[in-house]
Amino acid sequence: MTTTLVILGLIGGLAVYVIGVYNALVKARQMVKEAWSGIDVQLKRRADLIPNIVEAIKGYVGHEKDTLREVTEMRTRVQAVPEGDVAARAAAEGLLSQALGKLMAVAEAYPDLKANQNFLQLQDTLDKIESEVQMSRRYYNGAARDLNVKVESFPSNFVANYFKFDKAEYFEIENASDREVPKVKF
Repeated sequence: MTTTLVILGLIGGLAVYVIGVYNALVKARQMVKEAWSGIDVQLKRRADLIPNIVEAIKGYVGHEKDTLREVTEMRTRVQAVPEGDVAARAAAEGLLSQALGKLMAVAEAYPDLKANQNFLQLQDTLDKIESEVQMSRRYYNGAARDLNVKVESFPSNFVANYFKFDKAEYFEIENASDREVPKVKF
């Protein structure tokens, strides 16, 4: 009788442990999905702002067609990335960021454009969105890290493997030049 109670107690304890780990994994997975949704919202806001920026610049920089076309193509490429493909989305967003950087550099060469209130407002909005994208990326990567730790850690990795929990991909910068320290000349 005592052996049966001990065995039932161990089975019950194991069941409670598995349920606890499973629920923690579900919570972590939902945090990753919520965080990705936050990134997605900010990136869509940025993508929606780009046509307005291109139109504002177009009238001033008629001979810079290649730069304008590149921004438009990169925006289209971002929108074509399948839902949930974090690595492809990160790569496409990196290319779009580079194209936007070139576009803003071109805009700096036009004093009339830099003085245009509409352009200044669009540029300010873009700066704010970029800051929010960075915050969203940090939040997402933190949520992905937490899930990945739970999926890989002993003994929760047994529960994660049994219930097929996958690690989340990080939203990383793919362009090595973005990681370089800028060179400052005096």
